[in-house]
Amino acid sequence: MTRLWRRPGVRAGVWQALLAVLIGAAVWWLAGNVATNLPRLKMELRWGFLAETASFELGDNLVGYRAGDSFTKAFAAGLANTLQVSLVGIVLTAIVGTLVALLRLSGNLLMSRLAWLYVEFARNLPLLLQLLFWHTLLVRLLPPPRAAWQPLPGLVVSNRGATMAQLEWQSAFSWALFVFVASLLLAAVLRHRRAGTHVRAGGRFGWLWWLCLLPPLLTLWLFAVPLVIEQPVLRGFNLVGGVTLVPEFFALLFGLVFCHAGFAAESIRAGIQGVDRGQWDAARSLGLRWWPTMHSVVLPQALRIMVPPLTSNFLSLTKSSSLAVAIGYPDLLRVSTVAISETGRAVECVVIILLVYLSLSLFTSALMNWYNRRIALKGASGA
Repeated sequence: MTRLWRRPGVRAGVWQALLAVLIGAAVWWLAGNVATNLPRLKMELRWGFLAETASFELGDNLVGYRAGDSFTKAFAAGLANTLQVSLVGIVLTAIVGTLVALLRLSGNLLMSRLAWLYVEFARNLPLLLQLLFWHTLLVRLLPPPRAAWQPLPGLVVSNRGATMAQLEWQSAFSWALFVFVASLLLAAVLRHRRAGTHVRAGGRFGWLWWLCLLPPLLTLWLFAVPLVIEQPVLRGFNLVGGVTLVPEFFALLFGLVFCHAGFAAESIRAGIQGVDRGQWDAARSLGLRWWPTMHSVVLPQALRIMVPPLTSNFLSLTKSSSLAVAIGYPDLLRVSTVAISETGRAVECVVIILLVYLSLSLFTSALMNWYNRRIALKGASGA
Protein backbone atom coordinates (compact mmCIF):
# COMPACT_ATOMS: atom_id res chain seq x y z
CA MET A 1 0.00 0.00 0.00
CA THR A 2 2.86 2.35 0.82
CA ARG A 3 4.53 1.66 -2.52
CA LEU A 4 1.25 2.31 -4.29
CA TRP A 5 0.83 5.66 -2.49
CA ARG A 6 4.33 6.74 -3.51
CA ARG A 7 3.35 6.73 -7.17
CA PRO A 8 2.65 10.32 -8.31
CA GLY A 9 -0.21 9.26 -10.57
CA VAL A 10 -2.01 7.45 -7.75
CA ARG A 11 -1.64 10.35 -5.33
CA ALA A 12 -2.83 12.84 -7.97
CA GLY A 13 -5.87 10.68 -8.74
CA VAL A 14 -6.82 10.39 -5.06
CA TRP A 15 -6.50 14.13 -4.40
CA GLN A 16 -8.49 14.97 -7.53
CA ALA A 17 -11.23 12.53 -6.56
CA LEU A 18 -11.34 14.02 -3.05
CA LEU A 19 -11.57 17.53 -4.48
CA ALA A 20 -14.38 16.47 -6.84
CA VAL A 21 -16.30 15.00 -3.90
CA LEU A 22 -15.90 18.21 -1.87
CA ILE A 23 -17.05 20.38 -4.79
CA GLY A 24 -20.03 18.09 -5.41
CA ALA A 25 -20.99 18.22 -1.72
CA ALA A 26 -20.79 22.03 -1.73
CA VAL A 27 -22.98 22.26 -4.84
CA TRP A 28 -25.46 19.77 -3.33
CA TRP A 29 -25.62 21.77 -0.09
CA LEU A 30 -26.10 25.06 -1.96
CA ALA A 31 -28.82 23.61 -4.20
CA GLY A 32 -30.59 22.18 -1.16
CA ASN A 33 -30.55 25.52 0.61
CA VAL A 34 -31.89 27.30 -2.46
CA ALA A 35 -34.64 24.71 -2.94
CA THR A 36 -35.62 25.01 0.73
CA ASN A 37 -35.46 28.77 1.23
CA LEU A 38 -37.01 30.01 -2.03
CA PRO A 39 -40.48 28.55 -1.25
CA ARG A 40 -40.22 29.86 2.33
CA LEU A 41 -39.59 33.35 0.94
CA LYS A 42 -42.34 32.87 -1.68
CA MET A 43 -39.77 33.14 -4.47
CA GLU A 44 -40.27 29.87 -6.32
CA LEU A 45 -38.62 29.68 -9.72
CA ARG A 46 -41.31 30.10 -12.35
CA TRP A 47 -40.40 30.53 -16.00
CA GLY A 48 -43.91 30.97 -17.31
CA PHE A 49 -43.52 34.76 -17.27
CA LEU A 50 -41.39 34.49 -20.41
CA ALA A 51 -44.56 33.76 -22.40
CA GLU A 52 -46.43 36.74 -20.92
CA THR A 53 -46.87 40.07 -22.68
CA ALA A 54 -44.29 42.81 -22.09
CA SER A 55 -45.57 46.38 -22.13
CA PHE A 56 -42.30 48.32 -22.47
CA GLU A 57 -40.62 49.65 -25.61
CA LEU A 58 -36.96 49.14 -26.49
CA GLY A 59 -36.57 51.34 -29.54
CA ASP A 60 -34.88 49.96 -32.63
CA ASN A 61 -33.65 46.38 -32.28
CA LEU A 62 -32.57 43.61 -34.61
CA VAL A 63 -35.40 41.16 -33.88
CA GLY A 64 -38.27 43.63 -34.35
CA TYR A 65 -39.54 43.61 -30.77
CA ARG A 66 -42.41 45.97 -29.97
CA ALA A 67 -44.53 46.57 -26.88
CA GLY A 68 -47.08 43.75 -26.65
CA ASP A 69 -44.66 41.00 -27.60
CA SER A 70 -43.58 38.31 -25.15
CA PHE A 71 -40.79 38.65 -22.61
CA THR A 72 -38.95 35.94 -24.54
CA LYS A 73 -38.78 38.21 -27.57
CA ALA A 74 -37.76 41.12 -25.35
CA PHE A 75 -34.83 39.12 -23.97
CA ALA A 76 -33.95 38.06 -27.52
CA ALA A 77 -33.90 41.73 -28.56
CA GLY A 78 -31.63 42.63 -25.65
CA LEU A 79 -29.33 39.72 -26.44
CA ALA A 80 -29.18 40.72 -30.11
CA ASN A 81 -28.22 44.28 -29.16
CA THR A 82 -25.54 42.99 -26.80
CA LEU A 83 -24.12 40.69 -29.49
CA GLN A 84 -24.20 43.49 -32.05
CA VAL A 85 -22.18 45.95 -30.00
CA SER A 86 -19.82 43.24 -28.71
CA LEU A 87 -18.96 41.80 -32.12
CA VAL A 88 -18.48 45.19 -33.76
CA GLY A 89 -16.50 46.34 -30.72
CA ILE A 90 -14.16 43.34 -30.83
CA VAL A 91 -13.41 43.86 -34.53
CA LEU A 92 -12.80 47.61 -34.13
CA THR A 93 -10.73 47.05 -30.98
CA ALA A 94 -8.43 44.68 -32.86
CA ILE A 95 -8.05 47.15 -35.74
CA VAL A 96 -7.54 50.27 -33.62
CA GLY A 97 -5.26 48.43 -31.18
CA THR A 98 -3.06 47.22 -34.03
CA LEU A 99 -2.80 50.73 -35.53
CA VAL A 100 -1.95 52.29 -32.16
CA ALA A 101 0.66 49.61 -31.45
CA LEU A 102 2.32 50.22 -34.82
CA LEU A 103 2.32 53.97 -34.19
CA ARG A 104 3.96 53.44 -30.80
CA LEU A 105 6.70 51.44 -32.48
CA SER A 106 7.18 53.87 -35.35
CA GLY A 107 10.27 56.04 -35.71
CA ASN A 108 8.16 59.20 -35.87
CA LEU A 109 8.57 60.73 -32.42
CA LEU A 110 5.37 62.83 -32.61
CA MET A 111 3.16 59.90 -33.66
CA SER A 112 4.76 57.63 -31.10
CA ARG A 113 4.16 60.14 -28.29
CA LEU A 114 0.57 60.72 -29.37
CA ALA A 115 -0.07 56.97 -29.40
CA TRP A 116 1.49 56.70 -25.93
CA LEU A 117 -0.75 59.53 -24.69
CA TYR A 118 -3.84 57.80 -26.08
CA VAL A 119 -2.92 54.52 -24.39
CA GLU A 120 -2.44 56.23 -21.03
CA PHE A 121 -5.76 58.06 -21.28
CA ALA A 122 -7.65 54.98 -22.44
CA ARG A 123 -6.29 52.71 -19.71
CA ASN A 124 -6.52 55.11 -16.78
CA LEU A 125 -9.96 56.68 -17.27
CA PRO A 126 -12.92 54.69 -15.85
CA LEU A 127 -14.96 53.08 -18.60
CA LEU A 128 -18.24 54.32 -17.15
CA LEU A 129 -16.96 57.89 -17.25
CA GLN A 130 -15.93 57.42 -20.89
CA LEU A 131 -19.40 56.13 -21.79
CA LEU A 132 -21.08 59.10 -20.15
CA PHE A 133 -18.69 61.48 -21.94
CA TRP A 134 -19.33 60.00 -25.39
CA HIS A 135 -23.09 59.92 -24.84
CA THR A 136 -23.21 63.55 -23.73
CA LEU A 137 -20.93 64.61 -26.56
CA LEU A 138 -23.01 62.90 -29.24
CA VAL A 139 -26.39 64.09 -27.98
CA ARG A 140 -25.26 67.70 -27.49
CA LEU A 141 -23.21 68.18 -30.66
CA LEU A 142 -25.39 66.44 -33.25
CA PRO A 143 -28.14 68.57 -34.84
CA PRO A 144 -31.90 67.91 -34.53
CA PRO A 145 -33.65 65.98 -37.33
CA ARG A 146 -34.80 69.15 -39.14
CA ALA A 147 -31.15 70.28 -39.48
CA ALA A 148 -29.68 66.79 -39.87
CA TRP A 149 -26.43 66.21 -41.71
CA GLN A 150 -26.41 64.13 -44.87
CA PRO A 151 -22.76 63.22 -45.53
CA LEU A 152 -23.72 60.53 -48.07
CA PRO A 153 -26.82 59.78 -50.14
CA GLY A 154 -29.15 57.65 -48.04
CA LEU A 155 -27.36 58.49 -44.74
CA VAL A 156 -28.83 61.06 -42.33
CA VAL A 157 -27.11 61.91 -39.05
CA SER A 158 -28.92 63.71 -36.20
CA ASN A 159 -29.23 63.61 -32.43
CA ARG A 160 -31.71 60.76 -32.93
CA GLY A 161 -28.96 58.62 -34.42
CA ALA A 162 -27.64 57.60 -37.83
CA THR A 163 -30.49 56.69 -40.19
CA MET A 164 -29.54 54.75 -43.31
CA ALA A 165 -31.44 53.60 -46.36
CA GLN A 166 -32.66 50.03 -45.93
CA LEU A 167 -32.86 47.31 -48.53
CA GLU A 168 -36.18 45.48 -48.36
CA TRP A 169 -35.54 41.87 -47.48
CA GLN A 170 -36.68 39.21 -49.93
CA SER A 171 -37.11 35.49 -49.53
CA ALA A 172 -34.48 35.06 -52.25
CA PHE A 173 -31.91 36.61 -49.90
CA SER A 174 -32.65 33.97 -47.26
CA TRP A 175 -32.29 31.19 -49.82
CA ALA A 176 -29.05 32.67 -51.12
CA LEU A 177 -27.69 32.87 -47.56
CA PHE A 178 -28.64 29.24 -46.94
CA VAL A 179 -26.98 28.18 -50.21
CA PHE A 180 -23.85 30.18 -49.32
CA VAL A 181 -23.52 28.48 -45.92
CA ALA A 182 -24.06 25.06 -47.50
CA SER A 183 -21.42 25.88 -50.14
CA LEU A 184 -18.95 26.89 -47.44
CA LEU A 185 -19.49 23.62 -45.58
CA LEU A 186 -19.09 21.62 -48.80
CA ALA A 187 -15.92 23.52 -49.70
CA ALA A 188 -14.48 22.90 -46.22
CA VAL A 189 -15.16 19.16 -46.52
CA LEU A 190 -13.60 18.98 -49.98
CA ARG A 191 -10.57 20.97 -48.87
CA HIS A 192 -10.05 18.71 -45.86
CA ARG A 193 -10.34 15.51 -47.90
CA ARG A 194 -8.03 16.67 -50.71
CA ALA A 195 -5.60 18.83 -48.72
CA GLY A 196 -2.89 16.18 -48.49
CA THR A 197 -2.91 15.40 -52.21
CA HIS A 198 -2.87 19.07 -53.24
CA VAL A 199 -0.13 20.02 -50.81
CA ARG A 200 2.09 17.20 -52.04
CA ALA A 201 1.41 18.17 -55.63
CA GLY A 202 1.85 21.87 -54.98
CA GLY A 203 -1.80 22.56 -55.98
CA ARG A 204 -3.99 25.46 -54.94
CA PHE A 205 -7.58 25.76 -53.84
CA GLY A 206 -8.67 28.81 -55.84
CA TRP A 207 -11.58 26.86 -57.32
CA LEU A 208 -13.15 26.71 -53.86
CA TRP A 209 -13.92 30.44 -54.07
CA TRP A 210 -16.02 29.80 -57.18
CA LEU A 211 -17.75 26.91 -55.41
CA CYS A 212 -18.72 29.25 -52.57
CA LEU A 213 -19.77 32.25 -54.68
CA LEU A 214 -21.43 30.90 -57.81
CA PRO A 215 -24.36 28.95 -56.21
CA PRO A 216 -25.67 31.92 -54.10
CA LEU A 217 -25.20 34.33 -57.01
CA LEU A 218 -27.11 31.97 -59.27
CA THR A 219 -29.88 31.73 -56.66
CA LEU A 220 -30.20 35.52 -56.55
CA TRP A 221 -30.24 35.75 -60.34
CA LEU A 222 -33.04 33.17 -60.63
CA PHE A 223 -35.33 34.16 -57.75
CA ALA A 224 -34.65 37.78 -56.70
CA VAL A 225 -37.16 40.44 -57.74
CA PRO A 226 -36.29 44.11 -58.42
CA LEU A 227 -34.69 45.67 -55.36
CA VAL A 228 -36.71 48.07 -53.18
CA ILE A 229 -34.72 50.55 -51.08
CA GLU A 230 -36.48 52.41 -48.26
CA GLN A 231 -35.06 55.93 -47.89
CA PRO A 232 -35.21 57.93 -44.62
CA VAL A 233 -37.72 60.80 -44.84
CA LEU A 234 -38.35 63.71 -42.44
CA ARG A 235 -41.91 63.70 -41.12
CA GLY A 236 -42.76 66.17 -38.40
CA PHE A 237 -39.96 66.26 -35.87
CA ASN A 238 -38.49 62.85 -36.64
CA LEU A 239 -37.10 60.70 -39.45
CA VAL A 240 -39.09 57.71 -40.63
CA GLY A 241 -38.04 54.88 -42.90
CA GLY A 242 -34.71 53.18 -43.22
CA VAL A 243 -32.80 51.71 -40.32
CA THR A 244 -31.57 53.79 -37.38
CA LEU A 245 -28.61 53.28 -35.08
CA VAL A 246 -29.35 55.30 -31.96
CA PRO A 247 -26.76 57.61 -30.31
CA GLU A 248 -26.59 55.27 -27.32
CA PHE A 249 -25.25 52.55 -29.59
CA PHE A 250 -22.46 54.76 -30.91
CA ALA A 251 -21.66 56.09 -27.44
CA LEU A 252 -21.36 52.55 -26.09
CA LEU A 253 -19.34 51.41 -29.10
CA PHE A 254 -16.95 54.40 -28.98
CA GLY A 255 -16.45 54.01 -25.25
CA LEU A 256 -15.75 50.28 -25.40
CA VAL A 257 -13.39 50.59 -28.36
CA PHE A 258 -11.60 53.67 -26.97
CA CYS A 259 -10.95 51.96 -23.64
CA HIS A 260 -10.14 48.40 -24.69
CA ALA A 261 -8.12 49.38 -27.76
CA GLY A 262 -5.62 50.96 -25.37
CA PHE A 263 -5.15 47.64 -23.57
CA ALA A 264 -5.09 45.74 -26.87
CA ALA A 265 -2.41 48.09 -28.24
CA GLU A 266 -0.08 47.23 -25.37
CA SER A 267 -0.67 43.49 -25.84
CA ILE A 268 0.02 43.78 -29.57
CA ARG A 269 3.10 45.94 -28.99
CA ALA A 270 4.46 43.39 -26.52
CA GLY A 271 3.85 40.61 -29.04
CA ILE A 272 5.69 42.47 -31.79
CA GLN A 273 8.61 43.28 -29.53
CA GLY A 274 8.70 39.64 -28.41
CA VAL A 275 9.73 38.52 -31.91
CA ASP A 276 13.45 37.93 -32.13
CA ARG A 277 15.37 40.83 -33.65
CA GLY A 278 17.07 38.43 -36.00
CA GLN A 279 13.77 38.02 -37.87
CA TRP A 280 13.83 41.75 -38.72
CA ASP A 281 17.43 41.53 -39.86
CA ALA A 282 16.74 38.46 -41.99
CA ALA A 283 13.81 40.21 -43.68
CA ARG A 284 15.92 43.28 -44.41
CA SER A 285 18.66 41.10 -45.84
CA LEU A 286 16.10 39.79 -48.33
CA GLY A 287 15.29 43.35 -49.39
CA LEU A 288 11.87 43.57 -47.68
CA ARG A 289 10.65 47.00 -46.64
CA TRP A 290 9.05 47.82 -43.28
CA TRP A 291 5.43 46.92 -44.06
CA PRO A 292 6.13 43.64 -45.91
CA THR A 293 8.41 42.67 -43.04
CA MET A 294 5.73 43.49 -40.49
CA HIS A 295 2.91 41.85 -42.46
CA SER A 296 4.66 38.69 -43.65
CA VAL A 297 7.35 38.02 -41.04
CA VAL A 298 6.74 39.72 -37.69
CA LEU A 299 2.97 39.76 -37.14
CA PRO A 300 2.42 36.03 -37.89
CA GLN A 301 5.00 35.20 -35.20
CA ALA A 302 3.76 37.88 -32.80
CA LEU A 303 0.26 36.39 -32.88
CA ARG A 304 1.48 33.47 -30.79
CA ILE A 305 2.39 35.92 -28.03
CA MET A 306 -0.49 38.39 -28.28
CA VAL A 307 -3.50 36.06 -28.66
CA PRO A 308 -3.77 34.99 -24.96
CA PRO A 309 -3.87 38.56 -23.56
CA LEU A 310 -6.15 39.66 -26.40
CA THR A 311 -8.54 36.87 -25.40
CA SER A 312 -8.84 38.37 -21.92
CA ASN A 313 -9.32 41.79 -23.48
CA PHE A 314 -12.15 40.63 -25.73
CA LEU A 315 -13.82 38.83 -22.82
CA SER A 316 -13.62 42.02 -20.76
CA LEU A 317 -15.15 44.02 -23.62
CA THR A 318 -18.09 41.63 -23.89
CA LYS A 319 -18.78 41.79 -20.16
CA SER A 320 -18.24 45.56 -20.00
CA SER A 321 -21.03 46.02 -22.54
CA SER A 322 -23.41 45.55 -19.61
CA LEU A 323 -22.54 49.14 -18.58
CA ALA A 324 -24.85 50.19 -21.43
CA VAL A 325 -27.60 50.40 -18.82
CA ALA A 326 -26.00 53.64 -17.59
CA ILE A 327 -26.65 55.45 -20.89
CA GLY A 328 -29.98 53.87 -21.76
CA TYR A 329 -28.93 51.47 -24.51
CA PRO A 330 -31.40 48.53 -24.58
CA ASP A 331 -28.99 45.67 -24.01
CA LEU A 332 -29.69 42.44 -22.16
CA LEU A 333 -29.11 43.94 -18.71
CA ARG A 334 -31.52 46.83 -19.34
CA VAL A 335 -34.19 44.43 -20.59
CA SER A 336 -33.70 42.35 -17.45
CA THR A 337 -34.04 45.33 -15.11
CA VAL A 338 -37.26 46.45 -16.80
CA ALA A 339 -38.59 42.88 -16.80
CA ILE A 340 -37.88 42.61 -13.08
CA SER A 341 -39.82 45.81 -12.39
CA GLU A 342 -42.83 44.50 -14.36
CA THR A 343 -42.90 40.87 -13.25
CA GLY A 344 -40.99 40.75 -9.97
CA ARG A 345 -39.14 37.64 -11.16
CA ALA A 346 -35.74 38.88 -10.03
CA VAL A 347 -34.10 35.49 -9.50
CA GLU A 348 -35.12 34.17 -12.91
CA CYS A 349 -33.93 37.31 -14.71
CA VAL A 350 -30.60 37.27 -12.89
CA VAL A 351 -30.15 33.60 -13.78
CA ILE A 352 -30.80 34.43 -17.45
CA ILE A 353 -28.19 37.21 -17.34
CA LEU A 354 -25.61 34.96 -15.67
CA LEU A 355 -26.14 32.11 -18.12
CA VAL A 356 -26.02 34.38 -21.19
CA TYR A 357 -22.84 36.22 -20.21
CA LEU A 358 -21.22 32.97 -19.09
CA SER A 359 -22.08 31.37 -22.44
CA LEU A 360 -20.75 34.36 -24.39
CA SER A 361 -17.51 34.34 -22.41
CA LEU A 362 -17.01 30.60 -22.79
CA PHE A 363 -17.73 30.75 -26.53
CA THR A 364 -15.30 33.65 -27.05
CA SER A 365 -12.65 31.91 -24.98
CA ALA A 366 -13.11 28.62 -26.86
CA LEU A 367 -12.88 30.38 -30.23
CA MET A 368 -9.71 32.26 -29.29
CA ASN A 369 -8.15 29.15 -27.76
CA TRP A 370 -8.88 27.22 -30.96
CA TYR A 371 -7.18 29.96 -32.97
CA ASN A 372 -4.26 30.00 -30.52
CA ARG A 373 -3.77 26.23 -30.97
CA ARG A 374 -4.01 26.64 -34.73
CA ILE A 375 -1.14 29.16 -34.90
CA ALA A 376 0.99 27.54 -32.19
CA LEU A 377 4.30 25.91 -33.08
CA LYS A 378 3.95 22.17 -33.56
CA GLY A 379 6.85 20.60 -31.72
CA ALA A 380 10.52 21.13 -32.50
CA SER A 381 9.97 20.83 -36.24
CA GLY A 382 7.89 24.00 -36.29
CA ALA A 383 10.41 26.03 -34.36
